[in-house]
Amino acid sequence: MQEPISITGISSISPLGVSQEEIWERYKNPSHCISVMDFDGQQTPIAELSIETKEIISALRKESDHFKPLDNSVLFGIYAARQAIKNANWSQDRNFGINIGSSRGATGIFEKYYKEFLDTGKSSTLSSPTTTLGNISSWIAHDLQTTGPEISHSITCSTALHAVLNGVAWIQSGLTDRFLVGGSEAPLTPFTIAQIKALKIYALEIDQVYPCQAMNWDKKRNSMYLGEGAAMACLEKGQVENALALICGIGYATEPLKHNISISTKADCFQKSMKMALGKFSPNEVDVVVMHAPGTVKGDMAEYNAIKTVFKDSVPALTTNKWKIGHTFGASGILSLELAALMIKHQEFIPVPFVDYTNTPKKLNKIMVNAVGFGGNAVSILLEIPNRN
Repeated sequence: MQEPISITGISSISPLGVSQEEIWERYKNPSHCISVMDFDGQQTPIAELSIETKEIISALRKESDHFKPLDNSVLFGIYAARQAIKNANWSQDRNFGINIGSSRGATGIFEKYYKEFLDTGKSSTLSSPTTTLGNISSWIAHDLQTTGPEISHSITCSTALHAVLNGVAWIQSGLTDRFLVGGSEAPLTPFTIAQIKALKIYALEIDQVYPCQAMNWDKKRNSMYLGEGAAMACLEKGQVENALALICGIGYATEPLKHNISISTKADCFQKSMKMALGKFSPNEVDVVVMHAPGTVKGDMAEYNAIKTVFKDSVPALTTNKWKIGHTFGASGILSLELAALMIKHQEFIPVPFVDYTNTPKKLNKIMVNAVGFGGNAVSILLEIPNRN
């Protein structure tokens, strides 16, 4: 990278809550955010927003007649974006770019409108403008009244970290000094859950203390379950005074597919993305890796093998948040970035409660964040603690 990029504001809405203080306290609590829904007569684990958080979204929907027909993924994004720019002190300057992505987009209302079409042969007037791919970014840009570029994209589960890559690229190109990046996802819908169950990767053992066994290298069954939420980060050129963390390395890679959801045994894509993100830094400088680790047997182990290959005898402390908040698809990478930024801020490592750690870092200088999606498109972001001198 030409120079570090500052993260000056970050905000999220997820099963953990909405305020950074609340989220941090819940990360330190070794309990998860799982609830259970009845799906086709079967008890199915999910991680949904709390009643209090749902009330926040309900109040937001009532703010404007324009908001009423919008999908939850859009409203999640609007709320998180408002809070992020407030935290970054951008409220008085709207000249910044926006790149918000989503894996599934307007999932809930798309399923609603499509069912309506199948039942009646007709479609509602707003079915198209409220379900387009650019729906989230365009509504956030409208809500914030920004004057910079506005981008939307979908790159499955690495979507949000690809937004970070885009923001860094725009800033380093000199075309803008600030970018709002993130991802939003509201996938707790019947058809979406049915798709993941059809892949045989959804968690079935809901009676376990931790149904998602992300980072359990000995598990014999897939244990992924879905969560919902959004997170946004404000990026600024160089190191600024109010930086929460610095982006000091970025990496990306795609590996050839053997089938639509394949990943190689040693996750070649992750090896390449992590090496690129390390750049000039030595592997032993990284204190923590926040893994993608969705809770699948092959996915978790492939990423772990890649980490061991890259870091060799200096494997950092490993963690993930999927056991706590489920897999939020396109928003998952930025929620992992939020966890990394919070660990840097508080200088405290958040472990996975069912993993035995022989040693955990006392000082957190550099943390790497990973994400990968269907298609083998991996992204790695290296964060470091700001220099306050």
